[in-house]
Amino acid sequence: MTRTAMPAASASPRQLLQYVLDDNLDAAIDAGLMDYAPRPGDATLDPQHPDLPQRLAQAQQRLQGAWAARERYRARAVRLARRAAEREARRAPPPAPDRRPALPAAAAAILARAQAKAKQP
Repeated sequence: MTRTAMPAASASPRQLLQYVLDDNLDAAIDAGLMDYAPRPGDATLDPQHPDLPQRLAQAQQRLQGAWAARERYRARAVRLARRAAEREARRAPPPAPDRRPALPAAAAAILARAQAKAKQP
């Protein structure tokens, strides 16, 4: 769908229906389709389409359903990415230490005495 010039912000119900019939939903949304609320007499605005209020309501419902599905898809993609990252983090080996771990103080003292004894003649 190519976008045409931006329609007026609050088009008539008849114009909204024409956008819907032309499958120009971007223009219908820009013209205020989602703000449309049926009023008495809307069914008589276009003699060829006495179901005008129902058609506009159906278009609104389809768009809301599509938007909800898109949001569920995005949330699922985020959830799957998070799970994959968590799974990869569990599989990754722990980082190698840059140096040998320090000995406890008591072990270091014993090692120092042993080294000192070994150096004595």
